[in-house]
Amino acid sequence: MSSAPNPAAPAHVIDLARRVLEIEADAVRALVDRLDERFVTAVTLILASKGRVIVSGVGKSGHIGRKFAATLASTGTPAYFVHAAEAAHGDLGMITANDVLVALSYSGSGEELLKIVPLVKRQGARLIAITGNPDSPLAREADVHLDGAVREEACPLNLAPTASTTAALALTDALAVALLDARGFGPDDFARSHPGGALGRRLLTHVSDVMRSGAAVPRVAEDALLADALMEMTRAGMGMTAIVDANEHIVGIYTDGDLRRSLASGCDFGTARVADVMSRGPKTIHANALAVEAADMMETRRISQLLVADAGGRLIGALNHHDLMLAKVI
Repeated sequence: MSSAPNPAAPAHVIDLARRVLEIEADAVRALVDRLDERFVTAVTLILASKGRVIVSGVGKSGHIGRKFAATLASTGTPAYFVHAAEAAHGDLGMITANDVLVALSYSGSGEELLKIVPLVKRQGARLIAITGNPDSPLAREADVHLDGAVREEACPLNLAPTASTTAALALTDALAVALLDARGFGPDDFARSHPGGALGRRLLTHVSDVMRSGAAVPRVAEDALLADALMEMTRAGMGMTAIVDANEHIVGIYTDGDLRRSLASGCDFGTARVADVMSRGPKTIHANALAVEAADMMETRRISQLLVADAGGRLIGALNHHDLMLAKVI
C-alpha cells in the first residue's frame, strides 16, 4: 500500500457494500438471458458420459471449480477437481476417454489450462468451457462453451475477481441442479451422501432407531388402578404410561396432562381405575417411520410422547421429545 489506510466513514462502507451486492446481483441476472441450447447440450453431454466429471481451473476459478466438483459429487454426479498446473505434472493420468472435463477460466487464455486441453481431447474426453470470453482459445477448443461474462467486477479497481466468480458460481450451481433434477436425485439420495450431517440424521433415522422398547416402555393393564399407573409412570420416567389389553393392544394413554386434570377433578387415586381417566385412542406411529415424522406429529398435535405400534395395533415401543433431541433429530 502506498500509505496508511484512513478510517472509513460508516456511510461510505455501507454504500460500497451495497454497490458490490448490486453489481454481483446484476451479473447473475444477466446470465439468465444468455442461457440457451448450449446449456442443455452441456447437461446432455454430462448425462451421457460413462465416466466422471473432472473440473479444473487456476486461481479464483479453481476455488469455484472445487466447489462445483463437491456439489456435483454430493448430488449424484461423480466428480472431482484437478488443478490445471498439477494435471500437467502427472494428474492428467486420472482423466479417461469416458470423462467430461469442465474447465473454468474467466479470460479463457490461461496457460495452464490451454496446455492440457489438447492432451485431454486426444484421449477422447469431452470439454465444457466456462469463460468470460467466447472468442478465447479455451472457448474455441471446447465442445460446449458457456458464457460467464460480466459487465464489470465489483472491485472498485475493476481488477479483483468478484462479480465474475459470483457469476461462475451461479452458473455451475445451475448446471449441478439441472443434473440433479435430470437424475431424479431426491432427499433420500442426498441424505445417503451426507450421513454425518443434520440432514442425514433427519432423513435416515427411523423411529425404531430412537424408540424405547421392552421393559423401558411404561405400560399397565386396562383394569389397573390409577395408583399403579402413577407408579409405572414414575418408574419409566417418560411422563406417561400406555394402557394395554391382555394381548398388548393399545387402548389408551395416561400422561402428565391427564394427571393434572385428575387432580383438578378431585379424583380418588386409591380407588379410581386408569381406564376411567385415560385418553382413549392415542395417536401412534410405526417403527419404520422416519423419526422426523414423529417430531412433526408431536409438534402438530402438541404432545410430548408417542406410542409405537405394530401393524396390528400392539405396543412395541415409545419415544418422547428427549429421545429425539438425544438423537439430534430435533
